[in-house]
Amino acid sequence: MGDPADSPSLMSPEELHAVQEKVDALRQPLRRVLLGQTELIDLALVGFLARGHLLLEGLPGLGKTELVKAMSRLLGLEFRRIQFTPDLLPSDILGSPILEEDEQGRRRFVFRAGPIFGNLILADEINRASPKTQAALLEAMQERRVTVLGTTHELPQPFYVLATQNPIELEGTYPLPEAQLDRFTLKIQVMGVGEQVLSEIVRTRKRGEAPELETVLGADEIGQVLACVDRIFIHPALADHIGRIVAASHRGSEKAPESVKKHVRYGASPRGAIAIASAARALGLLRGKPHAGFEEVRDVAGPALAHRLVLDYTARLEGVDAPSIVRDILRHVGEVTEPLPAGIAS
Repeated sequence: MGDPADSPSLMSPEELHAVQEKVDALRQPLRRVLLGQTELIDLALVGFLARGHLLLEGLPGLGKTELVKAMSRLLGLEFRRIQFTPDLLPSDILGSPILEEDEQGRRRFVFRAGPIFGNLILADEINRASPKTQAALLEAMQERRVTVLGTTHELPQPFYVLATQNPIELEGTYPLPEAQLDRFTLKIQVMGVGEQVLSEIVRTRKRGEAPELETVLGADEIGQVLACVDRIFIHPALADHIGRIVAASHRGSEKAPESVKKHVRYGASPRGAIAIASAARALGLLRGKPHAGFEEVRDVAGPALAHRLVLDYTARLEGVDAPSIVRDILRHVGEVTEPLPAGIAS
């Protein structure tokens, strides 16, 4: 195994400090917008830096919409909100051709882009739309382009989707199939805040209005930051560890814990391993490290894997959920199989 210091693309301390200042310039204003939601903000930034998409599950009024709007203002990107309803059609999201007449009286079809053509997309209550409409959005997420009447249209870059779903309302909803859940890099449970934060909100937010924000990163700077994420080093031992975690999510694996063998019908796909690695790189950059470590993998494994596990009916009967199974996998799978170079363990 090579030492991470030998990697030609490893970021220097000066480069790392410069890019971390840019990320902090984005993170600090977000913490002023969403009080008491530090973990949510960091995971949202991890998803953005990893060029992925985020599924937020939580009750209404916890700041999911305000988070996306604040990110778009700070990044100078175009924000689009799509409110999902049962009667929403794929063309309402992607756009559709319309018949236009030019100055010479000739008629032709012209594509009119839908709300998916933005940089930061809030797909609000995605489980209220029909499976056909859900599939239209999720195809755009995966391919980052849409095809209408045989013509392909590229989506703007960067392209980042935050979808929300309400866990307590099941009437008139269409749960996302496992294959479509797999398209989301991370799934986050959005929790409420404590009484002290609520008191501060009441004292400082008239009518609930968030503070005014200005753009802190331009398009070129965003590109530089995203390029730096790819330079965060992942040691071969850490890559092996990620592989063992994902393999252990399958009940047929020798390294699977008892909870997996008993309650998991299908484990995570290779996309789960890619999601863990991408998110660990992004979190490493967020923490000012030139490499990702086992700590980063542990912190992103739950949001990256839990929604990719298909549980047996026995899990619900016994009160076992996917996040607890991921925690069991992490306890069961050893971090290393041989000594590591200094500095890579954390």
